[in-house]
Amino acid sequence: MRCPYCHELDDKVVDSRVAEEGAAIRRRRECLACGRRFTTYERLEEVPLLVVVKRSGVREPFERAKISAGIARAAKNRPVDETTIETIAGEVEEELRKRSGAEVTSEQVGLAVLERLRAVDPVASVRFASVYKGFEDLSDFERELGMLQKTTAPKQPPAAL
Repeated sequence: MRCPYCHELDDKVVDSRVAEEGAAIRRRRECLACGRRFTTYERLEEVPLLVVVKRSGVREPFERAKISAGIARAAKNRPVDETTIETIAGEVEEELRKRSGAEVTSEQVGLAVLERLRAVDPVASVRFASVYKGFEDLSDFERELGMLQKTTAPKQPPAAL
């Protein structure tokens, strides 16, 4: 930060506070060259709005909370803690924002969640897939389990003595 008085680059932060109802951080700084104090504000840049295009063609803003809620429902009574759920939701959001364009399909969202959930808990991933893919009958579950078994490493038989 350049001092507005003497234009030197060396300063120290004397005080930091939340400002503008959490939308900014107010910092009091002191120039190490001239000793004068000045105030700076740090604000987040607007993140471009990410829009999810549903199967029906309806567009709605991306909501990370919906991802977390869906994973939590799929992982109910499974050994998946809240931290893991939030980590998956954060990774999915980050991946989707890195893609080109401001629109993603609900299919892309679902596949990104399934990919990560499969690595954490296969049972929760099948539960998630049953809702996301709209399973109608037992054959849908069988197909998903077959795909899951193909992606996991086969178990090695015990070594012969």
